[in-house]
Amino acid sequence: MNWSRLGAAFGFLGVLLGAFGAHGLRGQLEATGRVDTWEKAVFYHLIHAALLVAISCGRMPPSRVVGWGMTTGILLFSGSLYLLCLTGLKVLGAVTPLGGLAFLVAWAALFLNRSSLKE
Repeated sequence: MNWSRLGAAFGFLGVLLGAFGAHGLRGQLEATGRVDTWEKAVFYHLIHAALLVAISCGRMPPSRVVGWGMTTGILLFSGSLYLLCLTGLKVLGAVTPLGGLAFLVAWAALFLNRSSLKE
């Protein structure tokens, strides 16, 4: 998997969704009280997209656990929040912690992977 390209694609999508929320959906998000939720989804989305790109540029590419954890986290955490904002389906809130768990697994794998290097 080319994690750098995937991270760049996620970054592009994150900026697009951030702009869409700030401009195209602003009225709807304000009316439903979901501006903060949308912004949190975009924030986590972009942080993890940038991390995918950053770690891909290092001397050692990210492990599959790190890459897929970040990817799964973006899709489940941010994706469920985006859908919650757009649809109002509160059941989607049950998916969000699974994305958070995927982020935690990825960060732990990154820590274990990098900390074992002798520099």
